[in-house]
Parts: sequence; structure tokens; C-alpha cells
Amino acid sequence: MLEEVEEPNIGLLEKEIAIPGSRSEPSVAGNSSSRNSDLDLTSFDKVLSPRFRELSGASQWTDWQWQMSNRIRSVEELSEYFPSLECGADIVAASGKFPMAITPYYASLVRKLDESDPVFMMSIPRDKELWNPPFLREDPLEEERYMPVPGLVHRYTDRVLLIATSACAMYCRYCTRKRMTGMRESCISSSRIAKTVEYLSNHPEVRDVVISGGDPLTMSTGNLEKILAAVRAVKTVDIIRIGTKTPVTLPFRITDELVAMLKKYHPLWINTHFNHPREITKESAEACGKLVDSGIPVGNQSVLLKGVNDGTDVMEELLRGLVRMRVRPYYLFQCDLVAGVEHFRTPLSRGVEIMERLRGRLSGIAIPTFVVDMPHGGGKVPVLPNYVVSVSPTHTVLRNANGMLVSYPEPYAEISGLGELGPMRESPSVWDLASGNASAIKPAIPDGHTRQVRAFPVDGK
Repeated sequence: MLEEVEEPNIGLLEKEIAIPGSRSEPSVAGNSSSRNSDLDLTSFDKVLSPRFRELSGASQWTDWQWQMSNRIRSVEELSEYFPSLECGADIVAASGKFPMAITPYYASLVRKLDESDPVFMMSIPRDKELWNPPFLREDPLEEERYMPVPGLVHRYTDRVLLIATSACAMYCRYCTRKRMTGMRESCISSSRIAKTVEYLSNHPEVRDVVISGGDPLTMSTGNLEKILAAVRAVKTVDIIRIGTKTPVTLPFRITDELVAMLKKYHPLWINTHFNHPREITKESAEACGKLVDSGIPVGNQSVLLKGVNDGTDVMEELLRGLVRMRVRPYYLFQCDLVAGVEHFRTPLSRGVEIMERLRGRLSGIAIPTFVVDMPHGGGKVPVLPNYVVSVSPTHTVLRNANGMLVSYPEPYAEISGLGELGPMRESPSVWDLASGNASAIKPAIPDGHTRQVRAFPVDGK
């Protein structure tokens, strides 16, 4: 047990550590749903280490508390699971700077012990985390600057973020809160919950509370319910959201008991954090299905990571897998300017390019919003491809995903005698479109369907 301590900044310590010691909760999320039978799920028969195959057959494998207690926390434990991995000074130094924790379940998804493997990249420390350009910061979003109550971030007028714990099932190597997660695993104190409730009661403009961390679902169900009950007691709070990666890294956490408790505090939403199709497994699909079946909307927030998901094809595969699980793609984040993540960052133009290509391939329900969480506490800004080519008083020139340019008449275009759609000229210019003298400029491949057939051949043709 940890002693309750009041800390000057995030103040996360509580009498009970975030890794529960009780074994009273059911540990297996129900049977596989038939709706998941057609998912392209990661196969466990391709597991890299024989030890995972042995453990997966044991009863404790699906016990979420056993998974938490047996996380890979040291270089020595990492070597035990992956004997062929060269655990040199680089991994030792990086894990000493930024703590390592990997559940056996998530580690079992590693297929290659090098940077070509997305799960390896996201979970195993490397010396690249120790090199930082001068513009990277420990707290680039300046969360602590916007904390009226320790652990409560109030940046936007109508919503706040509550840091409930510093513990995660797996410490992502690109985490925005690398400065604090895992340094000392603990959860919010009772006094801090009381101060949070007092602040919310005095600020009725706050209608949306995001409970984050760390990962709130690493807490015991009882401790998590104390937070939910306290927040829901504030009459002016409309929505509670929980940010969690446990459906990805610890899907066995989504138990019947947990779901039954969460249902008591509707309207409640969950945002999870899939980054790569490899993470979509039978277990993760069952966990998401259990949440959705209980009436909890589930969204997904991905981070654009160099060498992991910074390609249109892999991102499309991920997004299609999510909507098949009834998980709505919500945000695609540009990697934050946080210390230790420079090797994961991509140019902004890469994200814009991916989003533009996805628009021509997927329906809108499967396309997230690409955003940058600006430094200095500037908040989220959507970064979109430019589909408005030109604007005049009478016409706006628009471009679609296939490259077609169209002249769109404004409401009072008729006043200037340009109300009707212009003729189709042989070689019109953008000026012809903006002035209403032409209707459209078609790309070299005029048929969008033809383009799709070229992108996705059928039967090798």
C-alpha cells in the first residue's frame, strides 16, 4: 500500500496502488461474438517466443490482474521472453530514463525483434528516445499550466481532463505524458477527488469530463467507480469520457463486472487507442464488442507514427478493422513535440497526404480527423487537405478526391448574369471556373471507379 501524499503538481498518490491486489473480479470477457467471425484478426499461431504459447494455455493468461502483475518491467525480464533480443546498453539506458511495462499479452503480438515490427516499435525502449532536438519538451502541451486543481487540466471552456492514475498496462514509447507515467504507479487521492468535485460544482460551464491518466482501467473497479460516482454527482456535467488503451494492451480487463458498473453512469463514452492492424485481435474485438453491446459508444484515437502506420494502405486496413468492430475512428494525432519521440515524428504533409488518399477510398464514418495538439497549450487544430481551390464573388472552385475541379455557383451569382452552369470547354482554366465560364475540369482518369479498380485489383487483374 502507498501512503497518501499531497504532491505540488499532478498529485496522483492514493492509499491503494493502481495495480489492484484483489482477485475477486471475473477475469475473462465472455465468449467470442459471431459478428467478429469475419474480422481479419491477428493469429496467435504466429507468436514469436515459445514462452507465450506455453503461457497462453494456462488459466491465468486471461486474468487481467495476472497480466498486470506479470508485466515485463526490466531488461532481464525482456530477455527471458525474447532470448534472441540483444538487450544492450541502449535498451538499458532508454528504459532507465522512461519506464518500461509490457503485458505478456501485448508482447505476444511481436513478430520480429527489429524496427520493422510495429508492436516492437511501440513497446520496447531504444536509444533513439534519448536524443532530443531543442524544440522538444517534457510538457509541450503545458498541461500543468492549465491545472486549477492538481491533476485537473482545464484548457477548453466546456471540458476538463482528470488525470486519475499514473499507471498503464503498457507504457507507449511515444506517450505525451512520458514525464510522469510509470515513474511511480499510483492513483488519485480521495482529497483530490473532493477538490475536483468542488471545482466542477463552481464551474457549471464544464459539461464534459475526460478521465485519463495513465490508464484509468488499470485501477480496481471499485476505485474507478468512486471517481465516476463523484463526477456524475455534479449536476452540470453532461458527459463522462474515459481514455483507455486496455482494449488494445489488456483486453481481458473488460469484464462483465466492469461493464455493469460503467453502465450505471451513462451517458459515458470510451476512447481507445489502436494504432496498427496487428493490434486488432480476437481478444481486442471481444473487448470492444462487450463495451458497445452495453450501450457505451467507443471511439479510437490513433497517433501517426513513423515506421508504424505512416502509410495509406496500413492506415486504411486499420480503419476498416475498427469500423468492423463498431469502433468509430475519432482522431488521428500528429505526434506531439514531447521529449523522447523525435524518431516517431512524421512531416505534417505526410498526414495530410494520407488523409487525402483515404477520402477517396473510405466512407466518411471510417475517416478520423487529423489534428495537431499545438504546443504552448494552443489546443487541437484540424489539419485538412485543401479542397477549396479558388473563391470569387460568384463562384467557388472545389476539388474532389479524384482531382476533379468543379465550379460551384454562389447564391447570388445570377445577379451578375452568371447564374447558369457554364459550357464544358475543351481546355478550361481555374479562372474559367471561378468566373462561371466553365463547369468542371476533369482529371486524366475521369472515372473514380476506374481509379479504385486500379488500386484494388480483383483476382490478380
